Amino acid sequence: MARKPTAGSLASSLFAVGVALVVTVVLLGFGSGSWTDALHAFFLQPIANQYYFGNMISLMGFLLLASLGIVIAFRGGLYNLGGEGQLFVGALAGTLAGLALPDLPGLLGVILVLSVASLAAAALAAISGLLRRAWGTPELITSYLLSAVLIPVAEYLITGPANDPARNLLATATLPQSYWLPRLLIPSELSLAFPIAIIAACAVYLAMFYSVRGYELRLYGLNEEFAVYAGINPSTYSIGAMGLSGALHGLTGGLMIIGTYHAAISGFSGGIGWNAIAVALVGRLHPLGAILAALVFAYLDAGAKASMLHTEFTFELGTIIQAIILLLVTATFVFGRRKR
Repeated sequence: MARKPTAGSLASSLFAVGVALVVTVVLLGFGSGSWTDALHAFFLQPIANQYYFGNMISLMGFLLLASLGIVIAFRGGLYNLGGEGQLFVGALAGTLAGLALPDLPGLLGVILVLSVASLAAAALAAISGLLRRAWGTPELITSYLLSAVLIPVAEYLITGPANDPARNLLATATLPQSYWLPRLLIPSELSLAFPIAIIAACAVYLAMFYSVRGYELRLYGLNEEFAVYAGINPSTYSIGAMGLSGALHGLTGGLMIIGTYHAAISGFSGGIGWNAIAVALVGRLHPLGAILAALVFAYLDAGAKASMLHTEFTFELGTIIQAIILLLVTATFVFGRRKR
């Protein structure tokens, strides 16, 4: 049977979101000239037209897909804090592969970009799992440090050797148009990446709760020593789970490239790798719960952006709202585990 989130865990997530919404209303009052205009912009503008709504759903898909990587790692007792770097490096690797082979048929080009992005990110994450397995090095530290080191390297490549001087942006050359994913709600950024993310969430749910491998992963995450005693190979889930977590982050980056940006742009990831951690925790490390959590985060982000455009609301206030959710959810998550 699939383990469902308990009433207590759902209540704590709803409490965190509720507190964040209260803080949002207060900040909107203090951070803008007209409270009613700010409330209208924050809560209604994201669904007011096709452009805003499509962009919100597009962000939801990327947050969801990256959070699935966090769900897999955390369920396996691993802490992947390198998602931002894995997403960024994987996306750059996929972009460069697509630019190196621009004459492939469209579908093969899409598969090439996504495969290279996923494999590059998986290799990067698997290093942390390997170090943990070989020498007991905490993957929480190594995944973060590897990400912190490689993001500036990727930025250097985008702004230096791989930069396209013909563009006004700090970016690589644009991928062939045949490699682009179709848009679903023009003129918004919503593309086929969103249904891919939903399908991935359902697939992870089925694999995690209705397969032998999924059961072994969850058992390994609950008690590594007992799992080894039961005959489960620890390397499979210390290295393999981290690799799969990285692959999902890389897939997210690849989809962002072929679905939205069509080139690797400096700073394009926008913190999605970090926000995915909060999404996974709000969703209580459940693949289906992450769908609703990703929607909440995307809605808050879209509301903050709409408020910035239509009122005096600032970007920093939007960041504070997300930080409050992360702080409250993390606190309730850690407290729950210590209590158990």
